[in-house]
Amino acid sequence: MSLIVQKFGGSSVADANKLRNVARIITDTYQRGNDVVVVLSAQGDTTDDLIEKAKELNPHASKREMDMLLSNGEQISISLCAMCIESMGYQAISLTGWQAGMLTDSSYSNARIKRVRTERIQKELDKRKIVLVAGFQGINKYDDITTLGRGGSDTSAVALAAALHADLCQIYTDVDGVYTADPRSVTGAKKLEEITFDEMLELASLGAQVLHNRSVEMAKRYNVNLEVLSSFSGNPGTKVKEVVKTMEKTHVSGVAKDKNVARIALVGLADQPGIAFKIFSLLAKENINVDIILQSIGRDGSKDISFTVARGDSQRAREVMEENKEVIGCKSVELNDQIAKISVVGAGMANNAGVACKMFEALFSAGININMISTSEIKVSVLVDERDAERAVQAVHDRFFSEFGSNG
Repeated sequence: MSLIVQKFGGSSVADANKLRNVARIITDTYQRGNDVVVVLSAQGDTTDDLIEKAKELNPHASKREMDMLLSNGEQISISLCAMCIESMGYQAISLTGWQAGMLTDSSYSNARIKRVRTERIQKELDKRKIVLVAGFQGINKYDDITTLGRGGSDTSAVALAAALHADLCQIYTDVDGVYTADPRSVTGAKKLEEITFDEMLELASLGAQVLHNRSVEMAKRYNVNLEVLSSFSGNPGTKVKEVVKTMEKTHVSGVAKDKNVARIALVGLADQPGIAFKIFSLLAKENINVDIILQSIGRDGSKDISFTVARGDSQRAREVMEENKEVIGCKSVELNDQIAKISVVGAGMANNAGVACKMFEALFSAGININMISTSEIKVSVLVDERDAERAVQAVHDRFFSEFGSNG
């Protein structure tokens, strides 16, 4: 007998028929002799609808009260699914995040899991019950409900799998695995049988929406046996693991697009030691994460620094830079939030020359200009104009994955 954790996203539980389908998948797994713990997201657009209701009353509601509100979506899902499973003749119990022992820090709206007390879940499993847990939520030391941020149900599921020493953690979505690009927008995207934790983490961080990046980090840290598959097709999914069979052969595993990005350029900075420290310490104090950084060679006593931030942080980042222009010795601050980041990711890239060249060739052939470039051992990212983003992803994907292209 195995212990299996299954997570179902909002599109998988969006209405009564889809909930019945999810209940069948869960009970089929249970019937095969497994213990089953299930994590559910809120139905469909429930979270967005709750956010809109809050905005009608208070556009600046506290994060604590928003967590109290938004946690209701997942509770609706687990109770309805438990009712459905009971109607099929099985024992089931639904548990909120705090009932399931999900202890977090106090960063409302973006809490981190500190530990999981599994006693309640284990007690229900010992009674051979199917346990349904509200994803995306926990409780802090003040006994306040907290939420883990968008995509947090993935993290809930992986945390439970790690704490319970589950044999398998299955993440069910509306696509049947991890693809070389988003199959909903890129022609010719191919499903991967397996992918490394590192590659999946890069793709998740770079805009691929299949898995929450924090869940991949946790799965890697605790070596959780992870699989991504569809709740609709019944096809085998994609295994996410430490080492894959094709690691030495495959140069590129996927192409990602991220429109949640903005570029800030600081022009005419004094060319002297400590300027970069001053700039990025100011941003750090505002909890603004910086991604790509480009510094020009100093000439005539000045230099320029450009960097990217999440689009939602861009206005505040610009304000901070404007407020401190004299401190950092900057002539002007420029913001461009009409850009997108296109990335290729592959564990085999470090030992294979020419990957960046092929990417740049594809963009050149498509007539797409590159604004900034960033590289690491397993990725190459470029910034392009947002209007070119879709063409850029397709062109790069075709270069590496079309039958005429060559992945290497």
